[in-house]
Amino acid sequence: MTSSERQPENPASGGAEKHAWFSQDRLGMFIHWGLYALGARHEWLKNREELTDEHYQRYFDNFDPDLYDPKEWARRARLAGMKYVVVTTKHHEGFCLWDSKVTDYKAPNTPCGKDLLAPLVEAFRAEGLKIGFYYSLLDWHHPDFPIDVHHPLRNHPDAKALNAGRNIANYAAYMREQVRELLTGFGRIDIIWFDFSYPGREYRGLPGKGRADWESERLVELVRDLQPGIIVNNRLDLPPGSLPDVTTPEQYTPRVAPAITSQGVLWEACHTFSGSWGYHRDEDTWKSPEQIIQLLIDSVALGGNLLMNVGPTGRGTLDARAISALEVYQNWMAVNGRSIYGAGPSRYPVPAGCRYTQRGNRLYLHVYNWPYRHIHIEGLADRISYAQFLHDASEVHWLSHAKDVDSNIGVTVPEGMITLELPVRRPDVTVPVIEIVLKA
Repeated sequence: MTSSERQPENPASGGAEKHAWFSQDRLGMFIHWGLYALGARHEWLKNREELTDEHYQRYFDNFDPDLYDPKEWARRARLAGMKYVVVTTKHHEGFCLWDSKVTDYKAPNTPCGKDLLAPLVEAFRAEGLKIGFYYSLLDWHHPDFPIDVHHPLRNHPDAKALNAGRNIANYAAYMREQVRELLTGFGRIDIIWFDFSYPGREYRGLPGKGRADWESERLVELVRDLQPGIIVNNRLDLPPGSLPDVTTPEQYTPRVAPAITSQGVLWEACHTFSGSWGYHRDEDTWKSPEQIIQLLIDSVALGGNLLMNVGPTGRGTLDARAISALEVYQNWMAVNGRSIYGAGPSRYPVPAGCRYTQRGNRLYLHVYNWPYRHIHIEGLADRISYAQFLHDASEVHWLSHAKDVDSNIGVTVPEGMITLELPVRRPDVTVPVIEIVLKA
């Protein structure tokens, strides 16, 4: 490696300090974009429909995102309160958004005729977002990638014979060269998001793939050498004892914070606004505004981040449904962001139908189920100095022990509890937040 290839070392590279920005920022944008956007029926369509390379070629031959404006994507991400982006440089289909020197299966060779990754990196950096690259370990186009359980040709009658000339070591070397390109050609990269391993998934005598196939340890060594300050995710099937920088539960909200061998880990949930990662014209399970906001709160309340996905169209635009979903974050984060950025779990027992996040002496009560007039809170008696709605800073009163709730029947606030007094009607906020200032 020449000196010109090495990126400047992150001054916060080492231990927990390297990750400090990640736990501060909390919300990121995931972007799944590739040839599958033209099929417009799921990013795994080549797998699901068992399409051959010849059939799938129609998408390569017609890929021309003439309305692509990464500055608009970046602007919407910033307005939505997102602080970093992770983009699919290469998904399982093997198609590359950048001008890779080791393959012809890339955006500059389509009717598009240009590198699509460089302007995206520039646009998101200009909006102040950190940069992450997703890179698929799978590649359904590469001639040396052996057919397996996830390959489109898995049910081909001659699948085993077709594997005879494929050499996974050649493919692993190819991956390293592409990762070298990604980590030396675009400046400082903050995250590399590898996807995914499945060593135990044998299918009809076709073995799955894991660390031995990817040569994962060698790949990580290369990544660390090129970008010492980078965050690497957990999907390389690294040996036991090799804790990842970040653990990535997918389309799932944990009940408790994830842990590995009883050790707490940095983690990030990744979710979609709809049921598909890539653009899906006819998919109709888009999440409600409440679900979108609650996914973020639920993650931060357990000490995690949220990486929320958009799937741009084949013309390079965000469709109206994705824009509306981003605007849900935009409107909520504009007034409630301080309950998210730099916040994390709280040790206090949370009332039913609510979630806590906490930052220093500020406790944030996110009210999922709006009650009639009162929320009863344990563990805060004599601890509160002030309370207010976060969206408008309007005061919230509370009753302490021995004060009557209903003098007609002698109901008082139990010892050790306080009772917040709320308006009958829920504020016009997707999820209202009450900021409780604790005494020093």
